[in-house]
Parts: sequence; structure tokens; C-alpha cells
Amino acid sequence: MITGSITDLTLSAVQYEALDGGVAPNVGEHIRLIEDAESHGARLVIFPELSLTGYRLDLFAGPEEWLSPGDERLDGIREICRRTGITAIVGAAFKEGDGTPRLASLAVRPAGTIEPGFKTWLHGAEQQLFVAGSTPAILELDGWKIALGVCFDAARPGHAEWAAQAGADIYAVSALYTAGEDHRLGLHLGARAMDNRMFSVLANVAGTTPLGPSCGLTGFWGPDGLPIRQAAGTGTEVVTVSLQHTVLTRIRRP
Repeated sequence: MITGSITDLTLSAVQYEALDGGVAPNVGEHIRLIEDAESHGARLVIFPELSLTGYRLDLFAGPEEWLSPGDERLDGIREICRRTGITAIVGAAFKEGDGTPRLASLAVRPAGTIEPGFKTWLHGAEQQLFVAGSTPAILELDGWKIALGVCFDAARPGHAEWAAQAGADIYAVSALYTAGEDHRLGLHLGARAMDNRMFSVLANVAGTTPLGPSCGLTGFWGPDGLPIRQAAGTGTEVVTVSLQHTVLTRIRRP
């Protein structure tokens, strides 16, 4: 349970359309958008699923677009996180030190360390490329606990339930929801928040994707299951809110 000693947390969810060309050009755009979020006071910035490449599974047939621990291509993001004090969660195809391939959310810390979280519920062609994770990664920031989910994880109630039982205050989902999935998106994020008495946040892909155009709606839901703030359109956009610990304290009090 959050106590009165915990500060409010300002965080940004980035609705992002990846550039063509793989990791390198997208690192630069991530840096620019982290700077934008920092200008609004964000301490945590969340990008969509596979944000460093876009949802282009064909790119992962070869080794070029896979990231690894200590990958120098992330140095620019490490530096902006160091300079701003922001923790950034970016989406990537990631190979662990032993070579295990993961569909990952990578939390880049101001100290330069990377804490990975792995998609648990793979589907379609993802199952031939990646090995599923087991449970949500839990980050700690300013006294808050943030659980990481990736796309279809949010459709499985047990994923968020496990996170809540582990003490998560925020369920942060990096995803790809396309046009026509507006209602599904709202049900997933609202129900995960309401059922577990926590906040939820979605960073959705923007623009056009190989699976169809984005439905937008990047944003935040309160522990009552109602939306707090969402993106206005379907293009690249930074959505920022400040979450109050007093809300969780009140709702979780026995």
C-alpha cells in the first residue's frame, strides 16, 4: 500500500510512429520525445511495443536489429536519461546474454543500467521469433512500483493480477491497438485498473502499422477504471499526467 510519504509521480506515455531504417534513426526520435516529456516534468516515459523498430517482424530475420545487454546503440538514450533523471521504457527485440530472444520493454535508468521486461503472451508470428517471459517485470521509482506489460499481456487478467499481488501501483502497457479496437483497448486498460485498484497506462503505436492504422487512445486510467487523459488523435503525441498517491491510499485502505 502506498503511504503518505510517497510523492506524486509525473509520467508521459508516448504514442509513436517508428521511422523506417531500424534502431538507429528511432533512437534520435526517442531522445527528442524524452526531452519533450522532460519539459512537462515527467520522471517516467513509456514508449509503445517495438518502438525502436516499429512492429516489423521481418526485420528480425537477421541479427542487425536485435539489441543486447550493453548495446552501444542505446548510448544516446542512456545519456538523455542521465541528463534529465528520467527512466525511459523503450520497446525492442532483445537477446539476453545467453542468446534467449525476447520481445522486450527495456527500462533505461538515469544511471545507465537497463532493466528488461519480457512479453508473456506471445501470439501469431511472434511465437516463432521470441521466447515468452514468465511474469511482469516490476520497476521501482520514487517509491512507486510499476509493472510492465506488452500488448496482449493486457488482454489476460491474470497478468495484471500477478502484478497487483506483487505490489504494483501502476500497470504500464506498451502496445499496438489498431483501428476498430477502440472498445477492446478501453475494456482492457480500464478493467485491469479497476479490478486491481491501481492506475494503468497505455503507450500505443501511432500512424500506420503492418497490422493496420493505429486507433490512438494512448493514455491513463484511474483505479476506478475510468480514463484520466488520452491522446487527441492517432499520430505521434506525448501524453503527460501527474498521478496522486492519495488516490491509491484512499482506495486501498481496508
